[in-house]
Amino acid sequence: MLGLVRTPPSREPPHKALSADDFRRLRKLVHDRLIDSIEEESAAVLHNLAEVKARIGEIVRELAEDTGITVPASDRDRVEKEILEELGGMGPLAPLMLDRTISDILVNGPEEVWVDRGGKLTRTDVRFDDDAHLRRFLDRLISAQGRHLDASNPMVDAKLPDGSRLHAVIPPLCALGAVVSIRRFAEETITASNLVERGAMSPAMLDLLQLAVGTGQNIVIAGSAAAGKTTLLNALAAFVPENERIVTVEETAELKLAHPHVIPLESRPTNVEGRGGVDLRSLVRTALRMRADRIVVGEVRGDEVMDMLQAMNVGHDGSLTTVHANSPRDVLRRLEALAHMGDAGLPRDSIRDMIGSAVQIIVQVMRFRDGSRRIVSISEVIQDGETLGTVELYRFQAERMEDDGSMTGRHVATGAPARFAERVKALGFTVPQSLVATESEQVGSGHD
Repeated sequence: MLGLVRTPPSREPPHKALSADDFRRLRKLVHDRLIDSIEEESAAVLHNLAEVKARIGEIVRELAEDTGITVPASDRDRVEKEILEELGGMGPLAPLMLDRTISDILVNGPEEVWVDRGGKLTRTDVRFDDDAHLRRFLDRLISAQGRHLDASNPMVDAKLPDGSRLHAVIPPLCALGAVVSIRRFAEETITASNLVERGAMSPAMLDLLQLAVGTGQNIVIAGSAAAGKTTLLNALAAFVPENERIVTVEETAELKLAHPHVIPLESRPTNVEGRGGVDLRSLVRTALRMRADRIVVGEVRGDEVMDMLQAMNVGHDGSLTTVHANSPRDVLRRLEALAHMGDAGLPRDSIRDMIGSAVQIIVQVMRFRDGSRRIVSISEVIQDGETLGTVELYRFQAERMEDDGSMTGRHVATGAPARFAERVKALGFTVPQSLVATESEQVGSGHD
C-alpha cells in the first residue's frame, strides 16, 4: 500500500472525488515518481510539456492499479495542473500569484497561508503537503539567484521573476517551520489624481504636493509597513519636470516612476562566500556621480541617510525618500538616529542642521482598520536655532466608523502659512490660492 486510503466500495460510489488528504498524498506520489523518472534520463524532459503530461497520466494510472483506487477524471486533471504549476515555479501559490487583487501572500508553515486584499488579511485553503514540500518550493525559487537557505543562513531576501519581493525565514529562527512573505506590486499605475478620487488626499493637498515636487522641495514620506508610502512616492514622482534626470536607489526595485529619464540602481546582497555585496550607502554615493538632478531613495533605514542628507544639501533639490515612522516628529528623531549610526563622530547640532536644511516637507501616511490608506498629515520642517520641529499644514480628521467597517472623515487645512510657498513665489512660480485657503474639505473614505 502506498499511503492512499482505500475507499470501501460498499459505502461510497467508486468515482467520488478524493478527500483532501488523499489528493495531497496522490499528488506527492505522482510528483516524486515523475522527478525520479526524469532524473534517470535528462532534465530536458521538463521542457517538453506534452511529454510531462503523458508521464503524469501514466503514473496516475500505475498508482490507481497498485492501490485499487479509482481516480476520477477531475482529480487526474487537477493533479496534472498542480504538478505543472509546481514545476513552473510557484506550486500551490500559483493561483494566488495570478490574483491581482492580492498585495501580500503570507505563508506560516506548510498548512497556513494568508493573503492581504485591500488591506485586510484573510486565511486561504491553500496548503503545502509538508515542511519538505515548502522547503523544495523555496529552494527552487531562490537557487536561480545564487541564494540558499540552511541552518547557517536561515534568512533570505529574493526578487521573483514578476518583480515581487520574497522574504523567508526557517528554523532555528522560527519554530513554525519555514515562514514566507511575498510582497506583490500592482500592475496598474496609480496617479495622484487616483489618490484624490479614492479619498487618500484632498485636491488642495494635491496642489501643494504638486507645487512642492515641481519646484524642488525635498520630501520625506513616512508611515508604517504597507501604509502606501511607495504608491505615493510613485505618484509624486510624476510631477518632476521631464527635462530632469532621476536616479533611484532601492534595496529591491519597487518603484515604477512615470518619468522619461530614470536610472534605477538596486543593491545586491553578498553571495554564499560573503562577497560581492553592494549596500544602499554605496549606491547613494554612486548616484551623486551620475549627474542626477534628483535622487529618489526607496527607503532609508541605515547609515545611507547621511549621504542622502548631503545629497539634498549640495544641489540635488527635489529629492524624495520614504522612512518608517509614526509621526512627523518621529521622522526627525529617526533621521537623526540613523545619521548617528553612519557618522557617530559628527556633533548632534551639526546633524540637526543638516536635517533642517535638507528636508522641507514630511508627508505622513497611514493604513486604517478598514484597509483604506490616507495621507494623515502634511508638515513643513522648521528650525529655530538648535530646535528642529514641524508645522502641520494639513491633517486628516477622522469622524466615525461605519457599520461596514469603513472610516469616514475629512482633510482639514490647519491655516498655518506654507513657508515654502513664499520661496517658490520668489522663484517666479504661481502659488495656487488653495494653498492659503483654510476651509475644510470633505472627502470620502478611499483606498490606496
